[in-house]
Amino acid sequence: MQQEEFETLVKELAQLDSVSAILEALTNNEEPEVADAAAALIGHFSLAEIDGEKRIYHVFSQENDQGEPEEFAEWVMNDGDEMMRFIAWFFYTTFEITDKETYQAAGCAYKPVKRG
Repeated sequence: MQQEEFETLVKELAQLDSVSAILEALTNNEEPEVADAAAALIGHFSLAEIDGEKRIYHVFSQENDQGEPEEFAEWVMNDGDEMMRFIAWFFYTTFEITDKETYQAAGCAYKPVKRG
């Protein structure tokens, strides 16, 4: 994907208002790597309330040292955060594109997430 195509895609995704809408748009992308990565993520998110905040987690399984599947949950964002957080998470997790690069592609200022 060319930089110009990436910028267009990120700007289009930033107009959407939910994780599911973003994943649906990504699954329809003409780049097979993007579409396949998004399709593989559908159904792997969970909402949990922790410390009074509703947090969105990516839930996945990975084999442990004994070769048994073990479930993990990665905190992606809080419910109500701007969708750019999810978009940046997707591109970093999938293609190792930094959050800063994704935010810049959308024409947004990048503010690192403070997680205490």
